[in-house]
Amino acid sequence: MKYNLLLIYLFFQLSATSTFSQEQMNHTDSTSTSVGVENQHDESHTEDHTHDAPGEHAKFDPAATAIHHISDANVYSIMDMVRIPLPMFLYAPGKGWDIFSSGKFHAGEHEDGHFAYNGYVLHHGSVHKVVDAGFPSEGTVDIGHHAFTHKTEDKNGKKVDVNYVTFQGKEYRLDARSTLDGGILGGGITSFYDFSLSKNVISMILVSLFLIWIFGKAARAYKENPNRSPKGVQAIIEPMFLFIRDEVAIPFIGKDKYMKFLPLLMSIFFFVLGLNLFGQIPFLGSTNVTGNLTITMVLALIVFFVVNFNGKKDYWMHIFWMPDVPVFVKPLLAAVEIMGLFIKPLTLMLRLAGNISAGHIAILSFIGLIFIFGKSGESMGGSAIGTAMAVPLTLFMMAIELIVAFVQAFVFTILTASYIGAAIEEHHHAEHHAGEHH
Repeated sequence: MKYNLLLIYLFFQLSATSTFSQEQMNHTDSTSTSVGVENQHDESHTEDHTHDAPGEHAKFDPAATAIHHISDANVYSIMDMVRIPLPMFLYAPGKGWDIFSSGKFHAGEHEDGHFAYNGYVLHHGSVHKVVDAGFPSEGTVDIGHHAFTHKTEDKNGKKVDVNYVTFQGKEYRLDARSTLDGGILGGGITSFYDFSLSKNVISMILVSLFLIWIFGKAARAYKENPNRSPKGVQAIIEPMFLFIRDEVAIPFIGKDKYMKFLPLLMSIFFFVLGLNLFGQIPFLGSTNVTGNLTITMVLALIVFFVVNFNGKKDYWMHIFWMPDVPVFVKPLLAAVEIMGLFIKPLTLMLRLAGNISAGHIAILSFIGLIFIFGKSGESMGGSAIGTAMAVPLTLFMMAIELIVAFVQAFVFTILTASYIGAAIEEHHHAEHHAGEHH
């Protein structure tokens, strides 16, 4: 059975690889025929990474391609052939709400929209607002294929990446993609806010519904046959449940207190594991949910609040006034411990996102060897050599990623349990000193 599942997985992975190949060939054809447009802005444009000279092949960039494939998008793609439009909820101060389907953009290759709607466009699966005056801000506008231009501009001595859309022979500047922080962390200050359902949100909903179904089915089986040995879904769920309870929750939190936090630990473990495994399925959106810093940040914040809201007197004493150390050292240790309050969730966030994204990027980069050795389709012999190298490396990374999916879910859970255990521990020092006196 396990070999059949492996073969099925390899089939879909290779199918995704063929789609990836077709996309790169399309990208080569499209970029080789595009022509630069006269600059209509006062800023000095230092580089244009979109257009190449006529007749030339575009240079394949494995890093940019990998990042594009694992990035969140407002279109849910299946095998990069079926594109499911998602609901859009956009708000711009002074303009109000725009609620519509992403199908209005008529997304094509690279998840670029062929139409603009109410002054918004879809570029690489993400919504951008046209901020330059003169572009139609109401209704549907046909912008055609390959209308987007990426440039690097020099502003105040810093190089900034800017996107443009070409309409009727003119280039119009696009706003940055909407971010939760409003651009404070480098995403760019935006003139609108995007509350739309993205493919990552859809993936989380699907995984959550699946977990509810599978745990509900296991619970009904236990209720109907409490004395029967586990079978089917029970046989899958029970070993993992017992492992988290007996090897994580009880050792780190304690037998008398672990039940309060066990639902949280189980939810974190199975939610992260489910998302990690769901991201291994290449034909279902090619999602990278746990590789998205926004998602891992929210998970880390939940852990942060649970830990600190349940912190006991001894926990806070260790932070602000460390016992059993010289008085002059206590302020220094307090500063270190306060920094540690925020470093712990930060490491949780970065560790999970980094490890999951690295695996996806590695696989896509190995697949990119086909195009690097094949010179973007010019050399069939080079493509064959690249394929011979890419296939075994990709298969190896796929196996590693499956292991990483379980390991990272376990690591996140065990670190959460250890932080909670340290926060609720009481009278440690008093007991220690009592033992010394005896």
